[in-house]
Amino acid sequence: MFSRIVTSGLIAGAAAGLIAALLQLWFVQPVLLHAELYESGQLTHFGAETVSAHQNLGPFEWSRNMLSVLFTMMVYAGYGLMLVALMAVTEVQGNTVSARQGLLWGLAGFVTMQLAPAFGLAPEVPGVAAADVQLRAIWWLGTAVATGLALWLIVFGKGWAAWGAAIILIIAPHLIGAPQPDSYAGPVPPELAAEFAGRSLGVGAMAWTLLGLLSGWLWQREAQGAPVPQAA
Repeated sequence: MFSRIVTSGLIAGAAAGLIAALLQLWFVQPVLLHAELYESGQLTHFGAETVSAHQNLGPFEWSRNMLSVLFTMMVYAGYGLMLVALMAVTEVQGNTVSARQGLLWGLAGFVTMQLAPAFGLAPEVPGVAAADVQLRAIWWLGTAVATGLALWLIVFGKGWAAWGAAIILIIAPHLIGAPQPDSYAGPVPPELAAEFAGRSLGVGAMAWTLLGLLSGWLWQREAQGAPVPQAA
């Protein structure tokens, strides 16, 4: 089973990570580079003259972008291993994992790792005001763990006690509240920040959905004894 977890998780994660990286380069990175122009002072928001929303962002930076692709594939490979390991746990308990179920697993992963934390800490462009990074990291991790446990209890828990605990786990981090800055400041236009947050979450949703689908399909395929392409 260990080899099935490693093979399915790494292949699904690397493939989903590659797609996620390409989507980020096409949809998210231009917004990020545009925001960096405001952060560096090359552009000024609310200045004497209006600034065009369409900027020349310069040539394609191969070194930076290829490293971004590599790191994204590595991150999603880790996500894939965790997702497939959890699938294996449920299979031992009698659950049958399929590609269709994998799709739901991917959506649950997106809610756990991105959507729920973004409710308190939205994806941020460079240059915006923010609270202490360690406090934000602690809140983000706690929210992700609480949300993941809550979704597990909703799906696999039995009885009102489990479902009641799930509701508490989902709500608790947001009742506590994410760390927020003392004041709002920053040179980046709010329209650009909103576009960045929306595109980041959109790419995350697509990548996690693909990750779950591929993980479920590969896991089911290996269970049936069919050959699976090996990673290069």
